Amino acid sequence: MTRKILIQLDCDQQPSTFDAVVAVDAGAEVLLRHGGVTPDTVVPLVHGAMFTRGGTDLASTAIFVGGSDVTVAEAVCERVRQTFFGPVRVSVLLDPAGANTTASAAVVAAGRHLPLHGPEAEGLRAVVLGGTGPVGQRVARLLARKGVAVALASRTVSRADAACARIGEAVPDARLEPLAAGAAACDAALREADLIVAAGAAGVRLLDAPGRGRAARARVLIDLNAVPPEGIEGIAPADKARVDGAAIVYGALGVGGTKMKIHRAAIGRLFAANDACLDAEDLLAIGESLEAR
Repeated sequence: MTRKILIQLDCDQQPSTFDAVVAVDAGAEVLLRHGGVTPDTVVPLVHGAMFTRGGTDLASTAIFVGGSDVTVAEAVCERVRQTFFGPVRVSVLLDPAGANTTASAAVVAAGRHLPLHGPEAEGLRAVVLGGTGPVGQRVARLLARKGVAVALASRTVSRADAACARIGEAVPDARLEPLAAGAAACDAALREADLIVAAGAAGVRLLDAPGRGRAARARVLIDLNAVPPEGIEGIAPADKARVDGAAIVYGALGVGGTKMKIHRAAIGRLFAANDACLDAEDLLAIGESLEAR
């Protein structure tokens, strides 16, 4: 029997142990780990995946691209895609720093309480705090594809504007508003928001208690920070669909269970065929499928 081989291409010098453990638990029978991978060094590794098996056996080899530098990981993944030709390819999963699985899990959580799956989504407003980070940008991108109007907040409006421009390239009809955190426009967006997601750096509070008081219209609040202090004051990491006043709240660990399910299912999906290329949108689709079951 052909064994399932996952080739872990990590942009950090030491490949992620977390990603390795999840891969094994998800059914990878052999794990080949490579650290310090760059767009300039990845091609021979991809050739090794492409040319050692043929036919249906190619589906038993897959590639996982990860690492803490999301920009480098995306460039590596693009070089991997460019290396394939015709049917000579293997499936690929991109999840640098867990950004894609985490963002997908956050949107799945929000979709349990908000109408994200039909025309009603166009009437929703979301604010993504820490929106220029890797997770924040993906949350904003996924929500924008649903038709949600997304205000993306950062420390400076120039950074927020650059992030909105990148998302707009991927989602041309996205309704995006770049904001500077703490500015009057950001405060106004929080007052109108149905959904607030905090996706900033670990241990940075992005929304305090008075801010939450002003955001009284919000029906769902999600804090993806697990390190004290909370990204949104009053939300504990373990909160999962906890009723808090008029809102439903989730903490990082409350979303984490869904993230892990998406991650494991995505690894399994890699070995179903040899032509999958799983990015954030594909991982969200996996998460929504799991949720529907």
